[in-house]
This record gives sequence, structure tokens and C-alpha cells, in this order.
Amino acid sequence: MKKDMNIRRRTLALLMGVGIATLAFVVAVALFASTRPSVAAPHQSGTPLSGEDASLLDGYRHVEVASVSDAMEKVIGKKLYMSHHMRPIFNSKFAGFAVTVLLKKEANHDPHALDGMLAAIDQGTANSVYVMVVEDGSDIAGMGGLMGTAMSARNFSGAVIDGGVRDVAYLQKIGFPVFALGIVPSTSVGHYRFAGANIPVTCDGVAVSAGDIIAADADGVVAVPRASAGEVLKVAQEMDFKEHSMYATIEKLKSIVEAVRQFGRL
Repeated sequence: MKKDMNIRRRTLALLMGVGIATLAFVVAVALFASTRPSVAAPHQSGTPLSGEDASLLDGYRHVEVASVSDAMEKVIGKKLYMSHHMRPIFNSKFAGFAVTVLLKKEANHDPHALDGMLAAIDQGTANSVYVMVVEDGSDIAGMGGLMGTAMSARNFSGAVIDGGVRDVAYLQKIGFPVFALGIVPSTSVGHYRFAGANIPVTCDGVAVSAGDIIAADADGVVAVPRASAGEVLKVAQEMDFKEHSMYATIEKLKSIVEAVRQFGRL
């Protein structure tokens, strides 16, 4: 009997020791985890814009691109509109923040040569405009239906391609707006290499940096430097208001000369 009691005491002591050790381990793990730096969640395409950015984009989505172009000449003193060669695949109007991509002309057999071009889409957020420069690529399709579908799924505002575009029927079907230098059936695969994303580029003669405002409508495409976007928008809105007010005045007076004299705008 005494021997059994001793065995029970030793067993109980062992179990208590294991329990205390386990509890200590759990507490130590919890304390260690609490002191580690938190890992930020990936930036999702649905992340809401800040109040300032949302207001800015709303303004550019309603103002006419022609007024924005005029306002930039007045505010910045530069012409930052793209040429008449940059045309839409269907009538559309959009504005968003530039995600820039550059492709360099280089024949290759590298299956990963264009990986960065695709990653830039997957890393882009809602309200982005994909601004791609295809070096000497007016007859090369920089994008098509697959890339357009991915951009649409991530709620991009649109795309501006200094190069060609293909799969136009499908892009029209899903309603994803694209401006490009032309419509061609070719591919960039095997002929180009990704050279960088979110870097300064020159798109159809216009300097564009990541985060700049890209605005497009039936009159063409403009790139507004982010630092000047607020001031440019204010002037463009004033110009829009004057011009729209002038239509009725011209019709009433049957005189454009008198309307220009009254409003000081042409």
C-alpha cells in the first residue's frame, strides 16, 4: 500500500511538472509573438481612396480634357497632352493614377522576359491607369484581352498604351477603356523585355511619373503632374464653367465675338 502511494505521488508530481512547463511554453510563445513587428496586409485593389484623392479624381472625371490641357499651359506653362495618334478603341472618358510600365525592344527566348509587365497589373490598385510604353512599338500590341480582363477585375480606370492594342472586340465586350497608337494583331512576347514599373516614362512624347493623374476623353489624353493636380483642376473647372455658360450666350446673341468679350474665354 505504501509503495502504491509513493508511485501515485511521483506520477502526480510528474504530471504537474509537465503541465507547468507546457503553460510556461505557451506564455513564452505568446509574449514572443506580441513583441514581433506586425506584417502589413497586402494593399488590396478595393482599398478606399483618401478623401483628397477621391475628390481629386471625381473632379477630373467630370471636367473636360481640353480644359485640363488649357489649364496646364496656364498653371505649369507646358503642353502635356498626347498626340492625335493616341486614340480610344471606343468612346470613353476616365481618370486615374498612373501605373507606368516600360518595355524595351529585345529579341529573346526568355519565358520570364515580361513577368514584370504582368506583376505591375496584379500589384496595381483600383483607380489606376496602366500607362505602358512599348519602345518603337506602334505596330506591336502592348496589351490585349487577357491583360485588360485583369485590369478590369482590379478596377483599373483604363489603360494608355504607347504602342498597339489587340483583342479589341473582347475589350469592347467587357467595356474596358484603352487608348493606343493603333490596333494590331501582333505580340510583344519574344520581341520585348520588361524594363521597369512605376518609373518615369515618356508616353507619346509626354513625361509621366507613377501617381500622376491621367485623364482621357474623346478629345485625347493628358498627364497631370501629381504635385500640380489640385491647382490645375481648379483652373480647368473654371474654364469649363465659362465655356458651358458661353454656349447659351452665343445662341442668344448669335455672336461669338460678344460672348468672348463677356467671358474672356475662347
